[in-house]
Amino acid sequence: MTRPQPLADTFSFTLSATDGAARTGFVSTPRGAIRTPAFMPVGTAATVKGLYFDQVRQTGADIVLANTYHLMLRPGAERIAKLGGLHSFMRWDGPILTDSGGFQVMSLSSLRKMSEQGVTFRSHVDGAYFEMSPERSVEIQGLLGADIQMQLDECVRLPCTDEEAARAMRLSLRWAERSKRAFEAQPKGRALFGIVQGGAVPALRVESVRALADMDFPGYSIGGLAVGEPQEVMLAMIETVEPHLPTMKPRYLMGVGTPDDLLESVARGIDMFDCVMPTRSGRHALAFTRFGRINLKNARHADDPRPLDAESDCPALRDYSRAYLHHLVRCEEMLGSMLLTWANVHYYEQLMAGARAAISEGRYRDYVAGVKDGWARGDIPVLAG
Repeated sequence: MTRPQPLADTFSFTLSATDGAARTGFVSTPRGAIRTPAFMPVGTAATVKGLYFDQVRQTGADIVLANTYHLMLRPGAERIAKLGGLHSFMRWDGPILTDSGGFQVMSLSSLRKMSEQGVTFRSHVDGAYFEMSPERSVEIQGLLGADIQMQLDECVRLPCTDEEAARAMRLSLRWAERSKRAFEAQPKGRALFGIVQGGAVPALRVESVRALADMDFPGYSIGGLAVGEPQEVMLAMIETVEPHLPTMKPRYLMGVGTPDDLLESVARGIDMFDCVMPTRSGRHALAFTRFGRINLKNARHADDPRPLDAESDCPALRDYSRAYLHHLVRCEEMLGSMLLTWANVHYYEQLMAGARAAISEGRYRDYVAGVKDGWARGDIPVLAG
């Protein structure tokens, strides 16, 4: 699908084709269009670790994610606003999505105290006290200038009790209403997404998504998954939520995941994803390719002149031998992490490009089967005789 042009000063979603529950289309924002299904590289602290943003764009990414929690601590949202906003600060002119900061508050900070008003916490950087309310989260995301923003929610780790999941989900619904009111002051063309919570309890997930749909957000996220539960639980929760999501609004599965997670979630109607896996794996010598995962630490690569994928149009996959990549990894040279990160982000983006084409042509099931067959065959050539 050719890159669509945005509609001036508006946020909208266009559904172009479906194949079963799988969908393809685009999200239009004033800063550019996002082709869906879309994978959003994670730029936690206003950088996709190991890559220039020119490289990120060349992989096929239309949008990147930045992290509210980390940027509010360093260098500070007000400072970024004075410097012209996040797009100018990090030299990325496409759409940016920011999370609410809630997950990092729960997972990284110490001495947290939850209340109806919000959460107070100590920074994991220097121990300073901060307060985060739904209103302050939206204010920070507005100062950053994010095109797509998230309501503040409480994310609980799985497994948890049904009572804990219900408490956090209903608190998140009340915070959704407050976030939405706070967002009304922001410029036209930006969007705020509600976040479906409810742990692994189907009835709670349905209660959450129905309440959020009644609030009429521009888009909807599914949160609280990929936090320790098996894949089958995650997929079951998507199947539970999907029938209740508005058809003509984008759907974002937060923090997911492996290439297999993406393909299976697209098959269940998800439009947008983010995950640190391709960048983090690249820094730990793991490459994602059409032959499956390749661990460049393994000694078998020391004398292998083959690239990771001779047919790829990504230089990191096509132009460097496995022997060289293995050497860089063994010597702990930063170029090894940079090349493998480039290769991984490119693979994720091409996986989604293939999904978009397959859905448009009504062959998504065959596409998934072909991708998984390639992973199963692996990267070791079969010797004749």
